[in-house]
Amino acid sequence: MTESLLVTDVTVGDRTGRAVLVEDGRIAWLGDAAAAPSAARVVAGEGALLTPAFVDAHVHATATGLALTGLDLHSSLSLGDVVASLRAHAAATPGGVLLGTGWDETGWPEGRGPTRADVDAVVGDRPAYLARVDVHSATVSTALLDRIPGIADLPGFSADGQLRLDAHHAARQAAYGAVDAVQRGAAQRATRAAAAALGIGSLHEMAGPEVSGADDLAGLLAIAAAEPGPRVLGYWGELAERGGLDVVRELGLTGAGGDLFCDGALGSHTAALSRPYSDRPETVGHLRFETASLVEHVRACTRAGVQAGFHVIGDAAVDQVLDAVGAVVDELGAAAVRACRHRLEHVEMASPAAVVRLRDWGMVASVQPAFDSAWGGDAGMYAERLGVDRALATNPFAELADAGVALVLGSDTPVTPLDPWGGVHAAVDHHAPGSGLRPFDAFDAATHGGWHAVRAEHPQGPLAVGAPADLALWATSETLSAVLAGRGRPACRLLLVDGAPVGDRGA
Repeated sequence: MTESLLVTDVTVGDRTGRAVLVEDGRIAWLGDAAAAPSAARVVAGEGALLTPAFVDAHVHATATGLALTGLDLHSSLSLGDVVASLRAHAAATPGGVLLGTGWDETGWPEGRGPTRADVDAVVGDRPAYLARVDVHSATVSTALLDRIPGIADLPGFSADGQLRLDAHHAARQAAYGAVDAVQRGAAQRATRAAAAALGIGSLHEMAGPEVSGADDLAGLLAIAAAEPGPRVLGYWGELAERGGLDVVRELGLTGAGGDLFCDGALGSHTAALSRPYSDRPETVGHLRFETASLVEHVRACTRAGVQAGFHVIGDAAVDQVLDAVGAVVDELGAAAVRACRHRLEHVEMASPAAVVRLRDWGMVASVQPAFDSAWGGDAGMYAERLGVDRALATNPFAELADAGVALVLGSDTPVTPLDPWGGVHAAVDHHAPGSGLRPFDAFDAATHGGWHAVRAEHPQGPLAVGAPADLALWATSETLSAVLAGRGRPACRLLLVDGAPVGDRGA
């Protein structure tokens, strides 16, 4: 039981002079500061803005922490930059596997990404794994390839060390499997600390056998349970027929899915499309599973009352999963499916018919607005991959919201950085006119939407009496409307998670 806490003289929404009393992890009272009850501890807000804490609904904590503490290549403007950064990182970390993430060859003067020859020239006989920004392909060193028996026979293998599909998944497993428990724990703590500093109270961890192992997820959950900081809600992306539901039950997870990879990513040409890529007309990407396996997964999850989730970026992948859900609706009924709030992750290419099915079956669309900000528009990477017309139709946030589909925002970090205010603003400032969200809808999707997505929302909203006290106090005297209108990014003064203060940054 935590001590009672009163946060007084704050702005809540657009109302000033308010106060919130927190007891036993929940909001016990909300009203005018002049009438506030007493509490064991009082935080003077001095007019600062108090809001629900953010929820990042799609993260990879270990990979993010390793990027925060290691080799982050997101700012590289050329192949030469990558090589120079890798050389410096290798010199600074003389032992173990070298891990990097974030390179994006789009617009580089060399016109290509790194090869294993580039990497070997720097790292010699050390294993190295450098993930492309979308984390659906990577360049690896010869020393890492030599650790993976049979990798040359897997789909997506290339002798130049640029790996995709199954070969990439095998290399990723080998690379991250070489990280020891101490390094993993340090990375996970770094991610939670970074999230807390940004006012993020909850993280939806998207784990799975091809992303991070069960031991990695169990360690993260143990840290979150024992140490102050953002709560972690775990998902495991493995089909029920392969034992995925068993892991969910053993670890007490939130859902059986998340990054259950039904396809890949647009940048790596592995997202599954209904029509060929514009810049590679010989391919439509790849569907990874038979529809029957997806039907079995949705059926098993629905019967168990467990939320299922799927990674789907291309329109062919979205339609395949919805066909599988539809088969279960026909078998078990729409009410049983709706009760589970099955999730689709990314939902970048959804037809009007797909939007209707998402709404009718009560599904959650987990979206990453920073994707549109980074790669959308008529001249970005999406236009290069898909052509302008298809690119401008990606990430149809407004269409989803207007149809009544539940939306939740995430970063997919380390693909794009932890940046909750930036995600809200990117959801509003969509590249395609008419596709962005209204400001308050975007903020709601980044806060209350995360609770809805895990079937734990308070019926009167996140700032009602009885709601969990996950709150953020911001270093601004502006109202929420003003912050949203001005695209502000105020600093977090104080984060409360389940009523407990996390890092009193000047409160």
